[in-house]
Amino acid sequence: MASVLCVGLTTVDVSQRVAEFPGPGQKVQSLGVHLAPGGPAANAARAVAALGHRAVLLTALDGELGGFARSRLHPVEVRSLGAGPALSMVAVRERDGERTVISRNAAESELTGEVDPALVEAADVVLVDGHLGPLALQAARLARRAGVPVVLDAGSWKPVLDDLLPLVDVAACSAAFELSETEVHARGVPLVIRTHGPRPVTWSRGGVTGARPVPVVEVRDTNGAGDVWHGALAVAVAEGLAVDEAVRWANEVAAVRVRHTAWDWVEELGRWRDSG
Repeated sequence: MASVLCVGLTTVDVSQRVAEFPGPGQKVQSLGVHLAPGGPAANAARAVAALGHRAVLLTALDGELGGFARSRLHPVEVRSLGAGPALSMVAVRERDGERTVISRNAAESELTGEVDPALVEAADVVLVDGHLGPLALQAARLARRAGVPVVLDAGSWKPVLDDLLPLVDVAACSAAFELSETEVHARGVPLVIRTHGPRPVTWSRGGVTGARPVPVVEVRDTNGAGDVWHGALAVAVAEGLAVDEAVRWANEVAAVRVRHTAWDWVEELGRWRDSG
């Protein structure tokens, strides 16, 4: 069993399924509504736990909605160092699973305390999303001293990345991430992986490049799919898989996520794990 420390954002997601996204000034009737924890770090931690591994979530979860989020995150082990979570409004289009999101993310999080070195030392890998910058930086520095690999979920540029990137072993970038692979390598990151939605995931390390196709599946809900992919990648890194195999496996896990909805993806990922 791998142990993954996920450091970063937790939200409470209000997800509504719609036939079509509303236009400006338009009201639409939803087909269903679901309330659950979300956010890059929390979704990754839930995926790690559903895959049968130890997931520890270091986040900001002491606010008004914190109790609700904690109750839905089990069996993830939660450690909170600040006020949160943020509220996120998600609309998912029924016909293709595409989503649109409105959220404050970490804009109002007030962090308190320091990262416990024991949390980092007990982990096989540390996954950071950069949303709670001071926590990410502390955790990455402790991981570097302890020899624990650091995986970065690089969805978009954040100011902390100037200091964080030189501490990262694997940068998993979205297609929209502002820096090129060459620029990320130049910041000191040995392995750079980039997702491209439904197109093949590419990677580069030491002048060697590769690509892995994404499984073709019926897509029902894309919200959080990238977060789940990062959680699976972190497990693969913890288990020492070669990069091509790690990407292949993360792609398969993310495919399970998009085939299901906010209502059932965690349970279905556990069933998929057991069936394998």
